[in-house]
Amino acid sequence: MLRLEGLEIRQGDFALSADWALGDGSICAVMGPSGGGKSTLLAVIAGFLAPQTGRVSWDGRDLTGLAPAQRPISILFQDNNLFPHLTIERNLALGLDPRGRLDAARCAEIAGVLERVGLAGLGERRPAALSGGQQSRAALARVLLMDRPLVLLDEPFAALGPGLRMEMLDLAREVLAGEGRTLLMVSHAPEDAARIASDIVMVDAGRAAPPAAAGPLLADPPPALKAYLGR
Repeated sequence: MLRLEGLEIRQGDFALSADWALGDGSICAVMGPSGGGKSTLLAVIAGFLAPQTGRVSWDGRDLTGLAPAQRPISILFQDNNLFPHLTIERNLALGLDPRGRLDAARCAEIAGVLERVGLAGLGERRPAALSGGQQSRAALARVLLMDRPLVLLDEPFAALGPGLRMEMLDLAREVLAGEGRTLLMVSHAPEDAARIASDIVMVDAGRAAPPAAAGPLLADPPPALKAYLGR
């Protein structure tokens, strides 16, 4: 279980608070107006930013003082964070070993994951030789290899067209959440949340509200969410 306890985040004039828990295996969309703090919230959970007060914990373990690499978390960014000078196979190897070492066992593991995400036989290509959708699949494959229980998705599919974005959301649900991982996904699109999210965290007016069931919330949104959705 992810738990944010008395969390207070401040950066200059910006402030954001959060105090809630998210159950294991949830797919939670983080929604709200631009500049409200959605990505900042994920950065604090991942360990890239430190809160002023409060703590972040996972299954009772306090993560607040740990470096990002020490946390049971993987994060997928909009730019996919693939190194352009490395092959896809080498990029994925970094998810297993910071030095990217490859042996026969790791090559076989990487080949298996590439097949799972629809990239069989493309491990020797560099990112520039892949389409945008294929690059997203490669980034998903690396998250699979890291095998962390909590996955943070910071709009990784936002640059894709609607049909391909929905395809990638379905794949993320199948290969990540389908194995019991917890997903926390920043999204500006209510259709994304409606498609795969079990819960929604609304970030607005300096507060990240506790997770609420996605279906009822989208069907009958409170005023802040209604204003955000333009209804």
